[in-house]
Amino acid sequence: MQFTIQQIAEALGAEAEGQTSLTILRAAEPVDAGPTDLAMAMSPKYAEALESGSARAAVLWDGADWRALGLEAAIFVQRPRMAMAGITSMLDRGQGIAPGIHPSAVIDPTAEIGADVSIGPLSVIGARVHIGAGSVIGAHCVVGMDATIGKDALLREMVSIGARARIGDRFIAQPGARIGGDGFSYVTPEVSGAENARKSLGDQGDAKAQSWLRIHSLGAVEIGDDVEVGSNCTVDNGTIRNTVIGDGSKLDNLVHVGHNTRVGRDCLLCGQTGVSGSVEIGNNVVLGGQTGVVDNIFIGDGVISGGGTKILSNVPAGRVIMGYPGIKMESHTEIYKAQRRLPRLARDVEALKKAVSKQSTSD
Repeated sequence: MQFTIQQIAEALGAEAEGQTSLTILRAAEPVDAGPTDLAMAMSPKYAEALESGSARAAVLWDGADWRALGLEAAIFVQRPRMAMAGITSMLDRGQGIAPGIHPSAVIDPTAEIGADVSIGPLSVIGARVHIGAGSVIGAHCVVGMDATIGKDALLREMVSIGARARIGDRFIAQPGARIGGDGFSYVTPEVSGAENARKSLGDQGDAKAQSWLRIHSLGAVEIGDDVEVGSNCTVDNGTIRNTVIGDGSKLDNLVHVGHNTRVGRDCLLCGQTGVSGSVEIGNNVVLGGQTGVVDNIFIGDGVISGGGTKILSNVPAGRVIMGYPGIKMESHTEIYKAQRRLPRLARDVEALKKAVSKQSTSD
């Protein structure tokens, strides 16, 4: 896989100067870049490392003096991360999954496999499954009965899709993702201590110890178009209604979405975020890493939570929150500043107590 500087610039809609016929084989950081590499030096602090490498071409910030940097060609970009998206897409060598269906794959005769689908070694495709054209199913994957996967999907190795799942086009699942496990839903014959504690916010009452009875998951999972889920991500089936992930949403590694939860369009759920059951999440929501969300609440459109936030109540649209419990970020920042001042305040109070005591003794 190789491209010229001119081809890359045209694909990005960017300007290029110098010897634009140079051939590029891969992208590299400036210090590691060789003669056939495209050095990613999109700000002055990265460009300083060009002297340590041997790149002939680089991606630079708008207005950079490429000749002074010792380059033979350069591409100029205004939005570096957008350029990264385009360049990495062009130069991605993929996972080397062979085309066609591997002889060791087990495919139910009732399954419908679209044109140009690749299915890797030891994968299992269940009854009445539909896999859209151009999709790639990696090694050791399992797709349960009556599941539907749209066109141009990519399931990396050891992904499992549960029965009756409905997944749109261009779905990407990283290694170990689990879509459609049963929800974590249990009940006791009589009111439990946990139920009492939830109502009272502290008192378990006189509930006796009991065994937990399983509530089965009759729903499935619905996933829209252009969704990506990270490694070891888990999305549980709904109890009665389906769990839903909207178009364009992205789930990082180790994200958990509980039963009945509905995630809107173009949301980002960052690493180790855990969303409980029956949560309604709006569109364009960003939940920072290790955000925790309690069950049966809603999070409005455009909400952003900082890393480690614990969301215990409804959040109105557009709010930026942080902390435990999650509150407005500016309020959390003021509280944090006040906490840092507490040792000094305690010393001041102690000094005042001593001063008052001495004054009382002298009187």
